[in-house]
Amino acid sequence: MKAPALGLLAAMALAAGCGPRADGPRTTLRFWAMGREGEVVQELVRDFERENPTLRVQVQQIPWSAAHEKLLTAYVGNATPDVCQLGNTWIAEFAALRAIEPIDDRLASGTGVDSAGYFRGIWETNVIEGATYGVPWYVDTRVLFYRKDILARAGYPSMPGSWSEWRRSMEAVKRLVGADRFAIFLPANEFTQPIIFGLQSGSPLLADHDTRGAFSAAPFRRAFLFYLDLFRSGLAPAVGNNEVANLYQEFARGYFSMYISGPWNLGEFRRRLPPEMQNAWDTAPLPGPDGPGSGLSLAGGSSLVLFRASRHQAEAWKLIEFLSRPEQQVRFYRLTGDLPARREAWQDSSLARDATTRAFWEQLQRVVSTPKIPEWELIANRLLDSTEGAIRGGVPPDSALARLDRDVGRILEKRRWLLERSRGGGVRAAREGR
Repeated sequence: MKAPALGLLAAMALAAGCGPRADGPRTTLRFWAMGREGEVVQELVRDFERENPTLRVQVQQIPWSAAHEKLLTAYVGNATPDVCQLGNTWIAEFAALRAIEPIDDRLASGTGVDSAGYFRGIWETNVIEGATYGVPWYVDTRVLFYRKDILARAGYPSMPGSWSEWRRSMEAVKRLVGADRFAIFLPANEFTQPIIFGLQSGSPLLADHDTRGAFSAAPFRRAFLFYLDLFRSGLAPAVGNNEVANLYQEFARGYFSMYISGPWNLGEFRRRLPPEMQNAWDTAPLPGPDGPGSGLSLAGGSSLVLFRASRHQAEAWKLIEFLSRPEQQVRFYRLTGDLPARREAWQDSSLARDATTRAFWEQLQRVVSTPKIPEWELIANRLLDSTEGAIRGGVPPDSALARLDRDVGRILEKRRWLLERSRGGGVRAAREGR
């Protein structure tokens, strides 16, 4: 064999030894994703596997309705995945179980995931007692969807920014549309709206280190009275979602002119409203009690987490880094309609030129999380019961809030006991010089 040929063979052998071989052994990562996200993430995963030939990602799609129970069952059975999509309100629960892994050391390594690139309020939903447990994958919050044509006819060319002016605009709309129609639809079987109003009013929702309810206190009471008065003044119908046959048809015919909702309804309004209505609606950040700067909303969405029991955490972190790249966030938005968690992704023309998403960008600058404790969803359901009782059953507001605080106190009884016990241990340690 001639020398040049020998040199070529040697170079080929060296190249084969320097890089991963696609036909060699692969590490399989188990990735659980929920709902629609679990369907479309396969497209992104294929590119990740091409970029990392020694890794294979096994995606399991889980319905949202079954996700929480399945995750708990997997934790008890020591069968958790390597990577998982986790709703932001579930982070605290799985952190308390020590099921998911803190990621601060990985973030500190400077590998492309930086909290500065995310909306601050959204990032904070992943921080529990000073430790970070997840990376936001997509974001969610609530804004106002409204009939700008009706609002303009009522004398308001744009959505007001304060509660007082917003209330006056609703009164003007009600005078315009008449007795059998309403200014706003606030489903009586949802707890989201009273929570938002409470946060806007400065309520912490819980008190004493999240061991008691703060619903009877002045900030939440102020918000609760504002909310209830919208029903009692006839500005909002006292009905739930299940009592409105078709939300989009009722919005189109003017049964209500305003609705607080999330980004999933951007696509639904475009698909379900008739063509002649497409220029008649818009979105706006939520008004606040003291003007636009006080118009807070909820910090929501889903994050990507590493499970503590994973044997492939380093490899799983590579997947999280890949899915967190701005270009992958844009692809994910185009596939799902889920708003990107990375702020850089919002520079893409598909988002930057969309007027109806602008309200979400503005609102995401002012979002806060609900209390980050495992019991929160149970508390929120108790709030729903109290709210419905006040709206439909004529329960006096102060009675409803006092009962809610009592219920929350019972829910958090064990949490108080644990806190008091830990404080007692600290006092004993101090007395003994430890």
